Amino acid sequence: MAIVVGDKAPDFELKNQHGETVRLSDFHGEKNVVLLFYPFAFTGVCTGELCALRDELPQFANDDVQLLAVSSDSPFSLRVFAEQEGLEYPLLSDFWPHGEAGRAYGVFDEEKGCSVRGTFIIDKEGVVRWTIVNGLPDARDLNEYTKALAAL
Repeated sequence: MAIVVGDKAPDFELKNQHGETVRLSDFHGEKNVVLLFYPFAFTGVCTGELCALRDELPQFANDDVQLLAVSSDSPFSLRVFAEQEGLEYPLLSDFWPHGEAGRAYGVFDEEKGCSVRGTFIIDKEGVVRWTIVNGLPDARDLNEYTKALAAL
């Protein structure tokens, strides 16, 4: 079951598309975080969602907010995906141990071997303030993220 509003967000340590280590705790006290889990790079709905975020990036990556997108793809795949789609925000690899971060947030689908579409807005103190979890085929509405961030 996915974590809920009011829960302390589980910390994680994942590699981004450049092989750099990113920890959720790196942003505590500094930025709110939009943490987005998605199934796989190079798939239709995921590409559409991540490109929509790219197109609205100033809302989701600025002095007050950090966007982190997590999939079970390897960092090497994520690098090619980021370059191909012009994605300049961190794409984090939950590749090994496979799905560990997704499991911590309750969004990893064991049968499919990937995370479903879970989004968590985490405040500067590391507390989950908004969340939505959609199934694999269901895209998310970016306007909902914007409203949730404005409420922080």
